[in-house]
Amino acid sequence: MTAVANDIARPEVGKSISVDGSVTNYHDVGDGAPVLLIHGSGPGVTAWANWRLNMPELAKRFRVIAPDMFGFGYSDSKGRIEDKRVWVDQVASLLDSLGIDKVSMVGNSFGGGITLAFMIAHPDRVERAVLMGPAGLDFPITPALDLVWGYQPSLEEMRASLKYLAWDHSRLTEDLIQSRYEASARPEAHEPYHATFGGADRQRNIAMLASREEDVAALKHETLILHGLFDQVIPLESTVRLASLLPRADLHVFAECGHWVQIERMASFNRMVTEFFENGLKA
Repeated sequence: MTAVANDIARPEVGKSISVDGSVTNYHDVGDGAPVLLIHGSGPGVTAWANWRLNMPELAKRFRVIAPDMFGFGYSDSKGRIEDKRVWVDQVASLLDSLGIDKVSMVGNSFGGGITLAFMIAHPDRVERAVLMGPAGLDFPITPALDLVWGYQPSLEEMRASLKYLAWDHSRLTEDLIQSRYEASARPEAHEPYHATFGGADRQRNIAMLASREEDVAALKHETLILHGLFDQVIPLESTVRLASLLPRADLHVFAECGHWVQIERMASFNRMVTEFFENGLKA
């Protein structure tokens, strides 16, 4: 295991840790009970881009760890990933390397599917979980998700993708579109992203991220599920079904919100996650 400090000139580059020859870029801020944030799968996404508005607030109460998953950001590429266990094992190895036995988790979209799979594979390592607009069950792919996963780098395609992600399009400034486009166009970012998600059969990705419903129903963890009412990427119906399967889950649906709950409803998200991790469902 080798760890390297962050590059302060590029905020998306955090600390770097190498386990068995594979490098994970991750952010590690704050003190307290550990909380692991797993980002979504949009083009050019990094942990920092996904969680930059949430980490400072959550770090006031918790030790917040946010990795770039393999094939994203500044972590290693694994080429075409066809089994979610690659990411589940990455999480386990990261926690082992950091000396963390048990953690609370937040999974966003793709990260929700990975969080569910980790809970099933390592139930004793998860305290509580927040699933936000989550993958994790099988459902017919939405036009928005089909477009996002089929992305080819251009300003026009980035603009179209972000319009699907946000309910409030006034947030989609030209600076944001340009920065996300530049991040997505890096060969180290686009090539593994396209290899894993961009094939002709993108419904396959939904199935790859899905867990068996009987395994989901057997989970005993307290779980908070968050979803934007106008989410065009992950169907609200899938999330309601997930909430009905999990025996100890609350579901909260945010008005005036799309797929970006942690951004469009930032203050509520930060408050609800903090209260849930500190007090559980009875708060």
